[in-house]
Amino acid sequence: MFSRGPGIAGAPVPLAVRMRPRSLEEVAGQQHLLRPGSPLVRLASDNEGTQAAVSVILWGPPGTGKTTLAQAIAHSSGRRFVELSAVTAGVKDVRQVMEEAMSSRDLYGSSTVLFLDEIHRFTKAQQDALLPGVENGWVILVAATTENPSFSVISPLLSRSLLLTLEQLSDDDLGILIDRAVTDPRGLAGRFTVTPEARAAIIQLSSGDARRALTALEAAAIAADSDLGAPVDPDELDLDDAGLLDVGDEDDEDDEDGVDSDTATRAPRGPVITDELVSQAVDRALLRYDRNGDEHYDVISAFIKSIRGSDVDAALHYLARMIEAGEDPRFIARRIIISAAEDIGIADPQALPIAVAAADAVQFIGMPEGRIPLAEAVVYLATAAKSNAAYVAIDQAIADVRAGTFGRVPKPMRDAHYAGAKRLGHGKGYRYPHDHPIGVVAQQYLPDELRDVRYYQPTDHGHERDISARLDKLRKIVRGE
Repeated sequence: MFSRGPGIAGAPVPLAVRMRPRSLEEVAGQQHLLRPGSPLVRLASDNEGTQAAVSVILWGPPGTGKTTLAQAIAHSSGRRFVELSAVTAGVKDVRQVMEEAMSSRDLYGSSTVLFLDEIHRFTKAQQDALLPGVENGWVILVAATTENPSFSVISPLLSRSLLLTLEQLSDDDLGILIDRAVTDPRGLAGRFTVTPEARAAIIQLSSGDARRALTALEAAAIAADSDLGAPVDPDELDLDDAGLLDVGDEDDEDDEDGVDSDTATRAPRGPVITDELVSQAVDRALLRYDRNGDEHYDVISAFIKSIRGSDVDAALHYLARMIEAGEDPRFIARRIIISAAEDIGIADPQALPIAVAAADAVQFIGMPEGRIPLAEAVVYLATAAKSNAAYVAIDQAIADVRAGTFGRVPKPMRDAHYAGAKRLGHGKGYRYPHDHPIGVVAQQYLPDELRDVRYYQPTDHGHERDISARLDKLRKIVRGE
């Protein structure tokens, strides 16, 4: 199942595919799913293919090992293994797999492992076609998705499967993968030397994605093997007598996978992959950001919370991530307007107009220039005084209305402009504020049931400090408090 193409110069198969683990023991990371007795380990260790097993849905970001785990199960388990992709497969393909799985069970007493990649791309009808096989045990479904299964997988299928969450790979996990790819015959076969700085750069650029790390390593190796790679004098490198460059720990303790770290992280003398070559080959860090997925909501949440928390640098960082990921600038502008109204409020009355002006500017000039007014608005909001008093006040008022606490409008406050209104007493006793010297009069505006309620409680932040003092005077006059 794994193609082991020739050396780096002529390999028809990408390095990430060639280095895909052949067993669970070779998997880096996700150890919380690979403990002895876990569903995945039991499934992979069933050499006869007859033990009971449960279907699983693997949920995690790209490059965290979903397909790798499925392929490792395929090599280790004695069960029949079938792989489908939701991108290309249809209901007909699923039904065919179910029929063959049922025949295999009836004839040989063995179930089939069906690996379905990108299950979130399946429609409801297509996912419904999986139910009979999963329900009756004809197939053990191993599905992979980058989308939240709660929203992308139908409830009946979720209830019949275990949801296993894959975590983003750590720097140590990525380091193990890089070191293995440098020395393994399936990978670069020891033909290259990777400097510690290059190794660290690849890890940083990979953003927890194993596939991205190996792709970056391969691109840098191609560059080192071509005219793009500037010659490096081996005498300038810290090589030992064997011509090896140590990029690991100085101690000789074994790693968790049983491989000597000093050996696993050393490469022989040859074309040198430097951090500069990595930068040239990869060009930039690719952001982990899906405009329709979890990362979309995580980044915008962190963006709003950073503004609310007055961390201008964090706010600008998340703004940059959204811009670079191609997020709709109108979406960003809308969130900035909401933040101005919700979190700054009357503490700085200029925040909302500035946020609206930034949205108008983006609409008018477009991107990439639109990033500038967006940044200006973010800086203003993050550094402005904060108050959610108006936001809290309207929510409390709405809560009272929804609970039925509203009462009749006092008669002096009712409309008296239609025929017969005065006969009903509407408007009678109303005191017109502009007829009085200070423009404020003692008068009951709220219904009797709410006459003493206080919704708006200004803070001592920014402009609300002045409002608070003025409001105390107004309430004393209007309500006689």
